[in-house]
Amino acid sequence: MVYTVIYVWWCLVLDSLLFVQAGSSEKLYKPVHSQIFTLPKHTLVYPAHDYKVFSVSTVGEEMQYYPRLTKDEETFKNIMSNPNLPYPKSTAKINKFVVYCNTQITSHGRRGNIREAESLFHRMPEKSIISYTAMLSAYANNGQIANARKLFDEMPQRTVATWNAMITAYVKNMNIVDGVEEAFKLFLQMPVRNAVSYTAMMMGFVNAGRFDEAEKLYKGTPLEWRDPFCSNVLMNGYLKIGKLEESVRTFEGMVEKNVVTWSSMVDGYCKNGKVGEARKLFDLMEENRNEFTWCSMIDGYMKIGHFEVGFQLFSQMRRESKVGIEPTILTVIFESCGRIGRYKEGCQVHGLVSQLGFEFDVFMGNSIIAMYSRFGCVNEARHLFEMMCEKDIVSWNSLIYGYVQAGRLEEAYDLFEKMDAKDSVSWTTLITGFSNKGLTEKCIKLFCEMPERDDVAWTALISGFVNNEEHEKAVCWFLQMIQNSIKPNPLTLSSLLSASASSAFLSLGLQIHALAFKLDMEHEVSVQNSLVSMYSKHGSVDDAYKIFKSIATPNSVSFNSMIAGFAHNGFGGEALELFRKLVDEGHQPNQVTFLCILSACTHMGLVEEGWEHFKSMRTLFKVEPGPDHYACIVDLLGRAGLLDEAMRLIKLMPVEPHSGVWGALLGVSRTHMRLDLAKLAARHILELEPNNAAPYVVLSDIYSFMEKRGMKNK
Repeated sequence: MVYTVIYVWWCLVLDSLLFVQAGSSEKLYKPVHSQIFTLPKHTLVYPAHDYKVFSVSTVGEEMQYYPRLTKDEETFKNIMSNPNLPYPKSTAKINKFVVYCNTQITSHGRRGNIREAESLFHRMPEKSIISYTAMLSAYANNGQIANARKLFDEMPQRTVATWNAMITAYVKNMNIVDGVEEAFKLFLQMPVRNAVSYTAMMMGFVNAGRFDEAEKLYKGTPLEWRDPFCSNVLMNGYLKIGKLEESVRTFEGMVEKNVVTWSSMVDGYCKNGKVGEARKLFDLMEENRNEFTWCSMIDGYMKIGHFEVGFQLFSQMRRESKVGIEPTILTVIFESCGRIGRYKEGCQVHGLVSQLGFEFDVFMGNSIIAMYSRFGCVNEARHLFEMMCEKDIVSWNSLIYGYVQAGRLEEAYDLFEKMDAKDSVSWTTLITGFSNKGLTEKCIKLFCEMPERDDVAWTALISGFVNNEEHEKAVCWFLQMIQNSIKPNPLTLSSLLSASASSAFLSLGLQIHALAFKLDMEHEVSVQNSLVSMYSKHGSVDDAYKIFKSIATPNSVSFNSMIAGFAHNGFGGEALELFRKLVDEGHQPNQVTFLCILSACTHMGLVEEGWEHFKSMRTLFKVEPGPDHYACIVDLLGRAGLLDEAMRLIKLMPVEPHSGVWGALLGVSRTHMRLDLAKLAARHILELEPNNAAPYVVLSDIYSFMEKRGMKNK
């Protein structure tokens, strides 16, 4: 499509009086506005923001030294690329031309057109300090730090803004070797500093993880420049590395706070599971809440399992807040609905998105596809995928994930083959799908076909072997990973620690623990959780509990791992106590948590308490019991001699009992010599698992016992 391109001063559209001298407005208004408002439909109007620098008497004079109104964008480019372009000669016009060029250099830099920016900069007849700063920023924004520094060193003079721009360039490009050191050297050389100087340098230290130096600089910052910007940088830095106490200390010490301060702290509390504390700050903000604040609070509730509260807050935001409904908040809702299976609410929000016209936005569409994929509604996800006018690689990956989750691997592979470009996620999703089906040889084939293999791909392959109990292969491929100089990530170590739960691989677990320490990953939550499980399964409950206590911010998995450790090692009381702590700290117990708690109650013979926990799953915590939970309760009731009650519970199950439920009944029937129930349980087990020999053994034991008892009675 051909566009008409016009460069005008933006305020001519709004009010031509800003540009004209007194007495000339009426003369100029009609011809200017008649030209602007009768332009073709596809005209692009480029604003210039330096209109306050000078005044203009007539449009005709303006066009003498700016490119004239042109018919299309190509014509304008030809004029700008002409080396014979006449430059203005008067000082006043040169100054105006310099301002224009500065604006264009900044614009080119922001759009990544570094060559155009350079060309214009070098062709300028005169350059101001702003010209140099604009060019330096253009280099910095496009990662050309060496060119930025060269220009900085060549500058005839520098302002504090120039120094700040160079420091910021180093800070924002942390891949530069000794970038922070170079930035700090410049900071120390600055003849004059301002609040931006301190904030930029603080950001450099924080991003590099050098918090001691950041704290020292913070204390040396003049008080009038410390709050809120420097304080925000330090506080956010602590939040990113999980040091909540330090961030709270910084927050509470601030004299002046802005909306970024409050919003960051709300988000920090939520991400650390302290949703109650976050809500206190949220309520204090009242009219100052922005989109980020609402999104953090809603996401915080949903992440800890309080979906209803989060959804109510979303409804409140729609009713009360001046903040518009943005895609970010909607994606949080979709992610939460998909994660915990809230199909009804997900469909409702999808309807809202359709009304708002966001449905076919790529970012939003991807979120909806991912949600339906998690629901197992792959056909609906595919329908939306086909309707999207524009698709990116995330769209394809989301749908492939949906097919994998539904076990429809052939369709997943067909879609994978149709992709023009594949990334690591595409490959690893498919590898995970085949490993879930036990097809580890297919996983190896796919892995070897990958053009590039990162740590995520290696981890997916190794995890596949672990999940299929092919532990030796997992170790072999891990060694290959190390030999290929691929650094393992925390999930790699977690997978290997899971493999070491087998007694034959205890030494492997100890070695991985040592490796985690060497790689500075011993404080990664995923690694700590796996260590808790490993030591618990090997009976080292004290070691497991020490690691659990060392977790800075334990999550639900942390609590589940330790509760399971206590329960499986006969520490039922400790398991129940830890469960109460989990609830008190605002974490949401899930199906795994309750499985551990019911197991603890079973081993301790706590029938009433176990039954209360079972009932609270649905009524209090909105967790739907699964067959495994029913199996635990059947075992619990049966051990207490309440076999008829156990049988009644089986009949009331909303889902078909699996072999584990009937196995639990069979076990307690043998304990209490209930032949009638044992025969019933055995028949169901053999229907589900014809090759299972356990029912024959149990029935044989019962018949043998009854025969002996009959002979004794005779």
